Amino acid sequence: MKLATFRADGSERIGIVHDGDRRLFDLAAAADRVGASNPAFASMLGLIDAGDAALDAARSLFDKHGKDESLSRDVASAEILAPVPEPRQMRDGMSFPLHILQAPRGQRKLAARAKGDMDELARIDAEPLGELPEVYRKQPIFYITNRFSVRGTNTVVKWPRYSAVMDYELEFGIITKRKGANISAAQAKDHIFGYTIFNDFSARDAQRIEMEGRLGPAKGKSFDGGNVIGPWIVTPDEIGDPYRLNMEARVNGEVRSRGVTEGMLFSFEEIIAHVSRDETLMPGEFIGSGTVGNGCGLELGWFLEHGDVIELEVEKIGILKNKVERQQA
Repeated sequence: MKLATFRADGSERIGIVHDGDRRLFDLAAAADRVGASNPAFASMLGLIDAGDAALDAARSLFDKHGKDESLSRDVASAEILAPVPEPRQMRDGMSFPLHILQAPRGQRKLAARAKGDMDELARIDAEPLGELPEVYRKQPIFYITNRFSVRGTNTVVKWPRYSAVMDYELEFGIITKRKGANISAAQAKDHIFGYTIFNDFSARDAQRIEMEGRLGPAKGKSFDGGNVIGPWIVTPDEIGDPYRLNMEARVNGEVRSRGVTEGMLFSFEEIIAHVSRDETLMPGEFIGSGTVGNGCGLELGWFLEHGDVIELEVEKIGILKNKVERQQA
């Protein structure tokens, strides 16, 4: 199933996306109509918390009443929110080797451009990429970001006033289910509720400065509306192999980045095993893959401008679309 959170009649609702991603089957409305009201259909977190039985109930409801047009609405006419508007936690990884190698080079080039040092820029361009630092092979690397700054598809991302260099990042991620600690990688698949797309918008100039503090990103990543997830969650049975999906980023309709979900240093199952070591993983958490190689402007030297429209597409999931706009000082 594809599951969406949307706003209708002033309230948040959840639904099944169907008919070629064009229609939304309103689960709560359908359950009420047939006299089978279910508190699990009140929100995406409610559905996740209620477990597999609630998913089965949603599937059964759609199978029986999905052809009733009065229980669905057009996706195009709905306000699609982030599938989990307020995740219980947000972690984002560094899983793709090419991005790990190219991102620091991109930051050095950004600094050289800011100084107008063309000789330094040329020197950086001439350097080989080097070897992947061993720590990235030893264990999954991730940071925790602001779970309250999440937005969904079709939103306008306001450029933070303290930044002059805005960037997109082409990622995908998972939403967790079931509470647990010390989860083995073999068991971790049972803790994945579904998959979604992540655009980790980044204020690169702010990030470059704070990363010198060696504690990880802060204002370079955390600003209102900068963590964009969506357009919906796709359950594992519909995804199949999540590590062979094509990915593409377009800006104003022009392809800027292409990639594939293959080649993560650690799978989501291995990341879950690492995160949950003597730490309780909660249902409704988001874990991002990190940026695919060449999946951001920092690697390409090609950043966003005011009014740009960014589309991230991941095979079998959908398209996450946003616009960036500068704010007046």
